[in-house]
Amino acid sequence: MIKVLITDDHPVVRRGIRQILEDDERIGLVHEACDSKEIFDKLNMQIYDVILLDISLPGRSGLDLIGQIKKIQPSAAILILSIHSEEMYAIKALKAGAAGYLTKTSAPEELISAINKVSKGERYISVSLADSLAESLISDTKMPLHQLLSSRELEVLQLLAEGKKVVQIASELSLSPKTIGTYRERLLEKLKLHTTAELIRYAIMEGIGGQK
Repeated sequence: MIKVLITDDHPVVRRGIRQILEDDERIGLVHEACDSKEIFDKLNMQIYDVILLDISLPGRSGLDLIGQIKKIQPSAAILILSIHSEEMYAIKALKAGAAGYLTKTSAPEELISAINKVSKGERYISVSLADSLAESLISDTKMPLHQLLSSRELEVLQLLAEGKKVVQIASELSLSPKTIGTYRERLLEKLKLHTTAELIRYAIMEGIGGQK
């Protein structure tokens, strides 16, 4: 049976999470803590399998507590549950020692799935977080950002660099203009650019395509 410690400074949030967890037969013990002092009091009294840790705790950031918690209970899996988007804190949390990161907008089923996964010593990483981690890895190793692109995204980038408009690209690839527009937005996000002109300039500089 999985033993869980919920940490959050809002009683209503803790109660809601507790109700979700107690409905799952694999979870046998659920305790609560509202701040860092109560967290460490609980850790000194009970061994937990999973600690649901809120980042925005009174006085101390949850990120700052990860290292201390792991020193007291190295075997406990820390699952961050936060109001903040993954882009803001997830990679930092994982590097600090957390086993996973979930936002509070996640479905109850996803929370249960994440708890079960990290309780087995695995990491819980969403698809969007995996993309961010891949991008971070590429940045860390100084590899070109365009190596993160899918083959279709690379194809759209090449056609943009040839000076073709969205409607022309859509016709050539047998896709809708809206779909090509979505690919363009993904390219801007992944390559950290802001305009189509910047995309074209990037492609030409990297030898990906160019005016014909």
